[in-house]
Amino acid sequence: MSGFAEAVVALGYGVASALVPVVNAEAYAVVAGQRGGHALVAVVALALGQTAGKLLLFESARRGSGRLFRKAAHRRRSGRAAARAARWTEPIRRWLSRRRTALPTVLVSAAVGVPPLAVVSLAAGTAGLRRWEFAGACLSGRVIRFAVLVLPAVLA
Repeated sequence: MSGFAEAVVALGYGVASALVPVVNAEAYAVVAGQRGGHALVAVVALALGQTAGKLLLFESARRGSGRLFRKAAHRRRSGRAAARAARWTEPIRRWLSRRRTALPTVLVSAAVGVPPLAVVSLAAGTAGLRRWEFAGACLSGRVIRFAVLVLPAVLA
């Protein structure tokens, strides 16, 4: 497959994997590394696709946050369900609302996967993080993650 075709496929796969949880970008990165050839192109395109997909989640949360919070305020939750939801969402929203912790949180989430990047993308959209800062940290983290996965396959 040519470098351009590899880039287009990886980009599409990245977007799909960002939006559909069962589509695994990490597995694609490893396979692309084992095939050799254009592994670097695949890593960058996959990271760009993932970032584009996470930006869709980010923007959805940003634009829908007012409606989302109004509906949540009217909806009654059991004490146990509310406590479980708050255990994950509150710390992430608190970290993302501070300038000095927001970008490291997104970068670590994109590179390591903890906390999950999908949750961080949604929380960052509601926390008021700048789009370009989120995109830069997300892209950097994804490139690091995929490069670390591809490197052993390329060197083997």
